[in-house]
Amino acid sequence: MILMKDIIREGHPSLRKRAEEVDFPLTDEERKLSGELLEYVINSQNPEMSEKYGLRPGIGLAAPQVDQAKRMFALHIKEEGQDPISFVAINPKIVSHSVEKTYLVPGEGCLSVDRDVEGFVPRYARITVKAFGPDGKEFKKRLKGLPAIAFQHELDHLNGILFYDHIDPKNPYRDIPGATPFERD
Repeated sequence: MILMKDIIREGHPSLRKRAEEVDFPLTDEERKLSGELLEYVINSQNPEMSEKYGLRPGIGLAAPQVDQAKRMFALHIKEEGQDPISFVAINPKIVSHSVEKTYLVPGEGCLSVDRDVEGFVPRYARITVKAFGPDGKEFKKRLKGLPAIAFQHELDHLNGILFYDHIDPKNPYRDIPGATPFERD
């Protein structure tokens, strides 16, 4: 089980490296990692589990955040009135995206960043993605809103990018042309 002590923090060199493609079939170690990434985000959103194990709540976790340079992450998102989104993405890619941008109000956070970093992080409002599940089957999804933002955040981790790299350091809350703000309920 992944705990907060297993998640590396900003400043660790692994967070700035591009992760490697994963070959199929997965090794036992990779299969275990994929399950543990998803288990963490699910458990971290459960108040009892979160308190019992000292887990910081998160909706996504990428393999590089646990010092594994593999192109793999998990998302688990429950929004009011929406079907839950819960999956592991291996070798994920964005195959198309909207021209329209969005950003999360009041900003993004990250399990590898222990401080608040203020500012808007521009993201595509809608994306179509392809990835493989742990079973080796390819899937395609259309995402918008919070799932699209979270997918892009986690994909950045696989490329050695942290969310605050997208924030304008001189004007963190500058207007993003053509962007619609996204607010969580």
